[in-house]
Amino acid sequence: MQIFAGLGNPGAAYALHRHNIGFMAVDSIAAVHGFGPFKSRFQGLVSEGRIGAQRVTLLKPATYMNESGRSVGEALRFWKLEAAAALTVFYDELDLDPFKVRVKHGGGAAGHNGIRSLDAHIGADYRRVRIGIGHPGHRDKVTPHVLGNFAKSEMDPLADVLGAIAAEVPWLLDGDDARFMSEIARRTIPQR
Repeated sequence: MQIFAGLGNPGAAYALHRHNIGFMAVDSIAAVHGFGPFKSRFQGLVSEGRIGAQRVTLLKPATYMNESGRSVGEALRFWKLEAAAALTVFYDELDLDPFKVRVKHGGGAAGHNGIRSLDAHIGADYRRVRIGIGHPGHRDKVTPHVLGNFAKSEMDPLADVLGAIAAEVPWLLDGDDARFMSEIARRTIPQR
């Protein structure tokens, strides 16, 4: 059993915020791999299914970003899973160019309140799929950037990266993070 948790804020008002790209990634995985509808559980929304032979639970915490760790921690405890072996978290990353994807295990929160909450509740040892949203250039512009909607001009590259993440997610389940990243890059690099 693997848990794929996407970070975001619940509610229609936040749906297209850059901060919600983790929710968008999990929704895309659910759609591409034929998961059932999301249901309320673990202070969040959960959908269960299979990707290949692997059982996967998709989780979107409904605790708001700053308390994401409560929901994820509850799910891990319920299934008696260790975060290091069973948890992958999808979230927005300011310090990556828009729509670039990087995977790492452990590390700091880098100012991300959702990750800070996870680290406080379950420790820092879990796989992180960081999806770039770009930095607005000055720290005074960070909050409106993160809590702002994606621009119309970003919708096609957003759809491309979400589709690539969903299609290539079996590589994560195989433990091949490098192949996951390279296949996403291959799919999303503009063709000349």
